[in-house]
Amino acid sequence: MLDNPQHDFRTTELDPDLLSTPFKVQTNWHVITGAPSCGKTTLIDQLADKGFRTVPEIAHMYIEREMALGRKINEILKNRVDLQGILIDMQLGIEHELQANEVTFLDRALPDCLAFNRYVGLNPNDLLTECFYHRYASVFILDPLPFHENGVRDDDSAVVSYLDEWLARDYSALGYLVVRVPVLVPQERLEFVLERLSEQGLI
Repeated sequence: MLDNPQHDFRTTELDPDLLSTPFKVQTNWHVITGAPSCGKTTLIDQLADKGFRTVPEIAHMYIEREMALGRKINEILKNRVDLQGILIDMQLGIEHELQANEVTFLDRALPDCLAFNRYVGLNPNDLLTECFYHRYASVFILDPLPFHENGVRDDDSAVVSYLDEWLARDYSALGYLVVRVPVLVPQERLEFVLERLSEQGLI
């Protein structure tokens, strides 16, 4: 599981001292996240169709770009530690280019990288202070789809459970009220998210 076996950060909690870091910029950004194959991309695409500004998942953007340049997927994923560093830099760059006051839906945000750092064998606390630059308006975590629906193999179920748990724990530790989106048909998931935001006057 780990690409950096010298250190095992799989159960590393976020540093309580660093968690007292104040946020710098309040945004109107809404995070759509969850474990792999939970239906995020479908929901983000639906939100885009509704006219909202959206930001696709950075990992997908990077992989598609590299494959277009002729690289093979196994080559791109060979060193997950190096890849994680690239994705963090890309996520930081894109979020710093966004307008804080514009309603925007993000397919994953910087705090997602905390869980993925653990997964590849990196210390999540090395990134923690960066997560306090922007404060998101809301965070939605999509419940994992049943494995027979999302194509995830049985031997990947532990990874899905691991990331699902740590995404929720990390965003909660950062002070966000995480909203769980249950397994519903795509249109009902869209309505669920939009209704919650409308009730709070966020859209």
